[in-house]
Amino acid sequence: MKRSLSVLALLACLCTPAQAQSVAEFYKGKTIRMIVGSSPGDYDSWARLTVRHLTRYVPGNPNFVVENMPGAGSLIATNHLYNRAAQDGTVIGSVSRNIPNYAFAKKPNANFDPLKFHWIGSPEMTNRGCFARSDLGINRPEDLFQRELLVGTDGAGTSLSELPVLLKNLLGMKIRTVDGYKGSNDIVLAMQRGEVGGICQTVTAFAQSAQPMLDAGTFRILFTTERERVPRFKGVPTIFEYTKTEEERAILDFQASALETGRPWLAPPGVPADRIHALRRAFDATMQDEDFRADAAKRGFVVNPRTGEQVEAVLRKVAAFPPQLLARMKELAKR
Repeated sequence: MKRSLSVLALLACLCTPAQAQSVAEFYKGKTIRMIVGSSPGDYDSWARLTVRHLTRYVPGNPNFVVENMPGAGSLIATNHLYNRAAQDGTVIGSVSRNIPNYAFAKKPNANFDPLKFHWIGSPEMTNRGCFARSDLGINRPEDLFQRELLVGTDGAGTSLSELPVLLKNLLGMKIRTVDGYKGSNDIVLAMQRGEVGGICQTVTAFAQSAQPMLDAGTFRILFTTERERVPRFKGVPTIFEYTKTEEERAILDFQASALETGRPWLAPPGVPADRIHALRRAFDATMQDEDFRADAAKRGFVVNPRTGEQVEAVLRKVAAFPPQLLARMKELAKR
């Protein structure tokens, strides 16, 4: 009996340090893999910029390595993070803001539950719009009911194809998608060559690759996708001004809800709560760091962050979208 008690006591001593391991002790000497669900571009640039400063605020000061895992509008990366990645806090990700809505709308291959991810935060908020060459005779949204616009995308079901397909099927706009491009930068080059006439994406991303063309008037923004007009785009209408029914407006609200999550970061479902808390607070501190903000300004980035808790609250609201409208959206996503 005494021997048994001694063995149990020894086992307890051996187990206690691991169980009581602090976040700093866990991360010390480790490397966190930051998986970006797209090719080099705006998400990638934000991720690489942020982790250079984030390491100072994560307890234990781990190193970071950024890995691109593009494909299917971030679905490949998101499925990996949910189903295959380490669940201990050594792997986190930055994926398309449209990813949660893919799952809520029950799109094919969305093998994850957005509400089971741990959302860390977002470094910026932005608006979304559709842009076109200025020499096509398509100067206003009204023209899209009369003239066809070829819009470049990086494949069916991605964030770059989702909006134009929805506008075609929901509102009857004459938009035809052209797939096969390797991200938004490739599409902007195709617009310059005249291969396609337009693109639908965030205004931040478009400005990074095409601001000179906007300034010169070679390209123009036709409309934005939020309910209210964006003050900095004077005279530019919102797509909601071309809706006729409450159902159309509700569906566009759901589509626009992705913008409220910003450019979201997330961690796999099984990561311990204390590590998630540490990552969230480290992210928040980085967003306020003067050196980080200075580096962001040099790149033309505007830091307008959201906390992980704020992102999670948005997603819980979106998850309550009426099932019948989700079913309708699934039909509207078909080409």
